Amino acid sequence: MAGQGQGKSQGKSKGGRKVIITCAVTGAIHTPSMSPHLPITAEEIADAAVGAAEAGAAIVHLHARNPEDGRPDQSPEAFAPFLPVIKQRTDAVVNLTTGGAPTMTIEQRVRPAATFKPEVASLNLGSMNFGLFGMLNRFKEFRHQWEKDYLSDKGIIFRNSFADIEYILTTCAGNDTRFEFECYDTAHLYNLKYFFDQGLVKAPLFIQTVFGLQGGIGAHPDDVLHMKRTADRLFGDDYRWSVLGAGRNQLPIAAMAAAMGGNVRVGLEDSLWAGPGKLAETNAVQVRAVRQIIEGLGLEVATPDEAREILSLKGGDRVAF
Repeated sequence: MAGQGQGKSQGKSKGGRKVIITCAVTGAIHTPSMSPHLPITAEEIADAAVGAAEAGAAIVHLHARNPEDGRPDQSPEAFAPFLPVIKQRTDAVVNLTTGGAPTMTIEQRVRPAATFKPEVASLNLGSMNFGLFGMLNRFKEFRHQWEKDYLSDKGIIFRNSFADIEYILTTCAGNDTRFEFECYDTAHLYNLKYFFDQGLVKAPLFIQTVFGLQGGIGAHPDDVLHMKRTADRLFGDDYRWSVLGAGRNQLPIAAMAAAMGGNVRVGLEDSLWAGPGKLAETNAVQVRAVRQIIEGLGLEVATPDEAREILSLKGGDRVAF
């Protein structure tokens, strides 16, 4: 049966399967006016990543922001102040975005990963409509004009063409950086299969299926099952599965995936909340919440070194920061 290897592929101990927690600490979707707890400055991003790692995240997924107005910033200079701090203070695997923000060019988006040669970089596997305007139903007042302009734009297309994806893969080919493949819909899995068949990516593939963003697949349990079944059929034992649920879907989808043999992602990039109407004061709050679910299922949380083994990573001593 396709996918039978998912359990053994994760790594085991006497207590059972190890689950990798990724924490995405700031992202490029939420804006500073939405939460006073969203990390903006380099110091805040470093502290958030370290706190998430101490709470149990094996991987920290990182974006950078302009410290003055919180605008997404994909320049290597914006990443440089916090990467060495995170490396010094924690053993967590660092995952740098190549998604950046949908307003950026592909050349801008790849620069941090090309410069710093991380163990992992994220990679979006297909173009899509990208609707953030639904958040205007909840958030009405903004400190910066760019926030309202960004969120209200119904014309955003997040471009990730075959040429764009290949550009990122070839630009980073000599760095031994492995990718977390972000798949927002079924077609993205088939796009990844194309690159896999072409030999441009290699097993084990780390596939992050994304649920609940406007423009991508929904967050119904049937959607989760559909994406996993499709990945099982396309990749069999050649992939490691993780999930990302946007907003209030974060923990329900994480719980479902953990029970089905998957890994999980949380963090303020994906959800600002710690419960109905309650803002999460730290990323670590969300890590602890999902850890409680994982351990409640009788599973164990993977350490950074166990995550490195499961994903066949090059090691934290071979990065350029």
